[in-house]
This record gives sequence, structure tokens and C-alpha cells, in this order.
Amino acid sequence: MRAGDFLFVTGQMPTRPEDATRCVPGGIEAQTRQVIANLQAVLAGCGAAWQRTVMARIYLRDFARDYAAMNAIWEAAFPPGGLPARTTLGVTGLALDALVEVDLVVAL
Repeated sequence: MRAGDFLFVTGQMPTRPEDATRCVPGGIEAQTRQVIANLQAVLAGCGAAWQRTVMARIYLRDFARDYAAMNAIWEAAFPPGGLPARTTLGVTGLALDALVEVDLVVAL
């Protein structure tokens, strides 16, 4: 959804484009990489740049277990000094039994 100079991207799941009915296997690392790839594809399709992300919300099904691994992958996906503002929440469940879900606000 575009609003003014911003693009709001709803929660992306760790599914492959060819099969949105189940999450990729491989734990939090694989699922975090897939969510990032999905978000980057959505942004590219909208003519927006990943590096222009200004705010993210990350939902983790098992915060204590998965935060450090997710965070390392998340930080590596952005240029040094280019991390967006972020809220990371622990939740009791996610669709498709996912371990992670992410939504973004991106400046256009």
C-alpha cells in the first residue's frame, strides 16, 4: 500500500513464491533469509529499494531461542550504518506455523 512518499508492506512469510502454502525448512536462519528475499522481491516489483526501509516489525514465534540468529542475518542484509528502526516481538503463533514474519515501511 502506497501512502504519500511511503510504501507499507504487510507481513511476509518464509514461503517460496512457487509454494505459499508452507514455510521453507531449515529453522530460523533459512526462514529469515527467505522472508528477506520475499520482501526484496516485493520492493523491487514496486520500484522501491530495500536500503530505503525506514521501519520494520519482526514477529518471532520463539523469541528467546531465535532472536540472536535472526538478528545476525537481519543486520547483514543492510549496509553498515543503514539499519532501519525496528520493533521485534515474541508471539505465541504465526500463520503456517512460521518462525518469523516481517512487515516494513519503506521511503520512496
